[in-house]
Amino acid sequence: MQTKQYPFYLQATVILFGLILFVYVLSILADILIPLAFAAFIAILLNRLVNRLQKIGVPRVLSIVISMLIAIVFIGGIFYFLSAQLASFGSTVPAMKSKFSQVVTDVQKFIFQHFGVDTQRQGKFIKDTVNNSKALVGQTINTVLGTLSLIFLIPVYVFLMLLYKTLIINFLFEVFSEENSARVAEILQETKAAIQSYIVGLLTETLIVAILNSAALLILGVPYAILLGVIGALLNMLPYIGGLIAIALPILMATVTKDGYTTQLLVIAAYLFIQFIDNNILVPKIVSSKVQINALISIIIVLLGGALWGISGMFLSIPFIAVLKIVFDRIDDLKPWGKLLGDNVPTRNIGQIWLRRRQRVSTPAQ
Repeated sequence: MQTKQYPFYLQATVILFGLILFVYVLSILADILIPLAFAAFIAILLNRLVNRLQKIGVPRVLSIVISMLIAIVFIGGIFYFLSAQLASFGSTVPAMKSKFSQVVTDVQKFIFQHFGVDTQRQGKFIKDTVNNSKALVGQTINTVLGTLSLIFLIPVYVFLMLLYKTLIINFLFEVFSEENSARVAEILQETKAAIQSYIVGLLTETLIVAILNSAALLILGVPYAILLGVIGALLNMLPYIGGLIAIALPILMATVTKDGYTTQLLVIAAYLFIQFIDNNILVPKIVSSKVQINALISIIIVLLGGALWGISGMFLSIPFIAVLKIVFDRIDDLKPWGKLLGDNVPTRNIGQIWLRRRQRVSTPAQ
């Protein structure tokens, strides 16, 4: 029995409508899907440790609890280090206020002398800007509160996913026929490896950026260089916003502790150079190469993830597209899409090869 072939424009319309519907559902259910995505992400990372604990005779539930406690202690240790450094950093706040007042006064005099804008108009402009930013502050607070709620919700999801891992895997196998069991197993294995390698690449990149930031600030003589370098590397994981804050912090510290503006300019130059190395060497070679996604697709998918789910979408976009590539590479009709996402650049134009092949076939026939 022959299947009916629909026109291309009809097929394209159906596919486009399906994509729009899919993106709409992702946007509407963001509050539910984001914590589930992070939980699945973390569960895959902890799965290896859970399996090792079970092999030495530790019960499953206890293995999950121990693995989660190790992860919490590791993350808590990082936050403890940062909080301890921030406590000593807080002693410079009075000096910062005094220095900022002097800097603001100098800037107001400069603007009045060169642009003729008096201090009253400048003060009114600053006041209006602060009033207009109240809505943005409210949105930021809501985002922080939402993040805090996720911190308590995600561990519950992680525990349940690890507890019902066998049930979930069996479901995935039973959805497809037994003939595809080998292919399903291969996809699951490569998905786990891709996510784990992405985390390793991201942590490696963060460590290198932290070392570069700290070394640059130590050379320039900026106080709390290691603290500011580590914070800058962590903030660098948040695209765009994190980079700006990472540069602002050492500039503020240099403004408080140094006379003149030479150190601030050198800090900006050093951080711009580090960002150039990070964007053009570290991310493409360390992070993206771990999941075998080319740089163009990486940039596009991060921007799309940010437009859909904000900062969470930026972080989750690369692992998501890596999973899609693994699936595409296992389905014959979708293999061209898998090649498009990959980082293997062909050396020959397949269109020219096909054209020459058709010409060779048609020439003897004529």
